[in-house]
Amino acid sequence: MARDLAAAGADPWKPLVAGWSPGRLNLAGPTPDLFVVPEGQPGLSDSERAAAQEAKRLLAALGDRSCLGLGLACVAGVDATEAIRRLEAEPVEGSRLDALQEAVTAGYYGDEDMQIVGVTTVPGGCIVTQPWGYAPDTPGVQKRLSVGTVCYGLYANAKSGNQGSIARNGVIEDSDLHPGGGLDPEDTPTPEEVLRSYLYQHNAVAYACAWAGLRPADARAVFGPPDIWVDLPQRDYWKD
Repeated sequence: MARDLAAAGADPWKPLVAGWSPGRLNLAGPTPDLFVVPEGQPGLSDSERAAAQEAKRLLAALGDRSCLGLGLACVAGVDATEAIRRLEAEPVEGSRLDALQEAVTAGYYGDEDMQIVGVTTVPGGCIVTQPWGYAPDTPGVQKRLSVGTVCYGLYANAKSGNQGSIARNGVIEDSDLHPGGGLDPEDTPTPEEVLRSYLYQHNAVAYACAWAGLRPADARAVFGPPDIWVDLPQRDYWKD
């Protein structure tokens, strides 16, 4: 269809969004030879080419697994030990850990499990996960994790779709985002945001990791088992 449009006179090399043309953006995708590159067209920069290569690796590493009900926080430059310290969380051990592992196997969780999150160090930072709930995406968790850095939160809401949020240095900077869902026509995206949205379309988890600069080798940090399960202190994390 794209070739037919080009044959009918459409110009795939006309810049449309933040300097990107459909043709140049396509060079970062799975069919880079879709259009004939005109003479003088600069193509991709080294950094853009590297971003496209990392996207291919990251998407393969995470796989195409359903993430409905998943809560996630991707934290840049902070390892699991520091994340746990910031959250003032305690390891889940003994009979409680046994009960949690049984719940994970059965896919049935109780109210007592909603304060439990998994934390895993990955290249670039760490991932805080709750495969059954939204806890990592709450303001109270993100504010604590993002002090001195940035954090991208995700909740894959089964009712309303993927919900994203950004925290920077202890402040919620943006919310009600749609990771993996494409660009918002009312926004004024940067060139980097255009490329990221294209590379990670329809994959909210990979988008969240890429936004924070995380490079997990596989999906374990997201879906478990994490490096460690921890229990969050009792707080109202929607406010505190």
